[in-house]
Amino acid sequence: MLEAGNLWELVEKRAEATPQAVFAVDEDDRTLTFAELRTAAERAAAGLQYNGIGEGDVISWQLPTWFESAVLVTALSRIGAIQNPMLPIYRQREVSFICGQASSKLLVVPTVWRGFDFEEMARTIAAGQPGLEILVADKVLPQGDVTQLPPPPDPTQDPVRWLFYTSGTTADPKGAKHTDRTVMASAIAMSLRQDLRAEDKAAMVFPFTHIGGIGWLYNALLTGCQLLFVEAFDAKTTPAFLARKGVTVAGAGTPFHMAYLAAQREQPDTPLFPDLRLCTGGGAPKPPQLHYDCKAELGGVGIVSGYGLTEAPIIVMASVDDNDEVLAETEGQATPGVELITVKLDGIVAGVGEEGEIRAKAPQLMKGYLDSSLDADAFDDGGWFKTGDLGTIDAGGNVRITGRVKDIIIRNMENISAKELEDILFTHPKVADVAVLGLPDPRTGERACAVVVAAEAADPPVLQELCQFLLAAGLMKQKLPEQLELVDALPRNPTGKVLKYELRDRFKS
Repeated sequence: MLEAGNLWELVEKRAEATPQAVFAVDEDDRTLTFAELRTAAERAAAGLQYNGIGEGDVISWQLPTWFESAVLVTALSRIGAIQNPMLPIYRQREVSFICGQASSKLLVVPTVWRGFDFEEMARTIAAGQPGLEILVADKVLPQGDVTQLPPPPDPTQDPVRWLFYTSGTTADPKGAKHTDRTVMASAIAMSLRQDLRAEDKAAMVFPFTHIGGIGWLYNALLTGCQLLFVEAFDAKTTPAFLARKGVTVAGAGTPFHMAYLAAQREQPDTPLFPDLRLCTGGGAPKPPQLHYDCKAELGGVGIVSGYGLTEAPIIVMASVDDNDEVLAETEGQATPGVELITVKLDGIVAGVGEEGEIRAKAPQLMKGYLDSSLDADAFDDGGWFKTGDLGTIDAGGNVRITGRVKDIIIRNMENISAKELEDILFTHPKVADVAVLGLPDPRTGERACAVVVAAEAADPPVLQELCQFLLAAGLMKQKLPEQLELVDALPRNPTGKVLKYELRDRFKS
């Protein structure tokens, strides 16, 4: 694994070490080597500089998972700009808020993508924000004379170079300040735990603009592995593309793994991914059964999942050397340099195996929020970052996520874990997908509602049989759901997290 002080130094070192190795392949069968990535980045950096972009300028960008997105990232790192990648699902409200708060100098968008006019949105936003320029880039970036570039950023320094915004599913998105080294720390952790190698071919199936997407850019540069770029995940075409390209590391979370299993089940006698080493997970908790299904049907070691947040990515990750129980039931151990504690809801530090809020200190932890007023609630008096996630840490250091602090259903003054119900219901033969949420109830305070995607639309489960199934699994009757709702699909964000607020709004009455 290479070592570097910043992203651009890493680009240069990888281009020198394995210049002709393929960095990425896309669905149009385009290829880009590491040497070509460096060359394209320098030309784009010179073009951006010619257009007035310099070190410290904030550049917001919202491009799909294209080669040009990777070139843009590395070009901006060559200049020393501050990058603000935004998820393509963001629309005018979020993009306008972010560009305003970040004082963006340039907003980079495609014209129209997946039926949405990004250019029109960008120009409307710019009209209301003096000083914000627009660059429309459909797989073409500005080009310039590389001899006019200044020296690259000093790799011994580590200023803030990234503004990653949380998904903003419940309120205004929050901007987390990162440096090249905080992002690199998470990538190093991922590379080590997955034993990434130069011969690996990894599925880049979720938005490149997510902090996890940038993490995979670092992974490729650190290890020399190849990325399989998917512009937009499709449950039918994406597995076929990954199969054709010989994927060895198939990401990147529960909905993706379920799509791979569905594709494999359509051809049960022929391995879909014959070279698969592992399925990498993260973004949302996995049902334990999913690990066993992936291992048995897709091959490899099963799901090697990680846990983290935009503010602190990959603070926990399982290893390819872990046993099935660890891989299925936990997210693995803290990654190198990470310290973890769990704190009970009464504020007392939890013991081994006791549930509490996960709090962390880590080399990949953000440098605070762009809106510094948010920092007070994000950190406790001891400087521990409060993740908002509930979990346990066993005697072996393995972390099990049990839910969100705000995802505990309080019924008749008793706490019910939504995730506990979800993990059991996921194993019911009539359930393809499930989310459990608390809904307001005038008598009990909250009631537990199971929102289910039926395995067979013609034979959906009924509430009574699900409750009997939960009782047979050992759940006490006080935790049984009182309400069942059937849906065609659960709403999820691009990393696989279920948008429970949408379900609450839909079913609360």
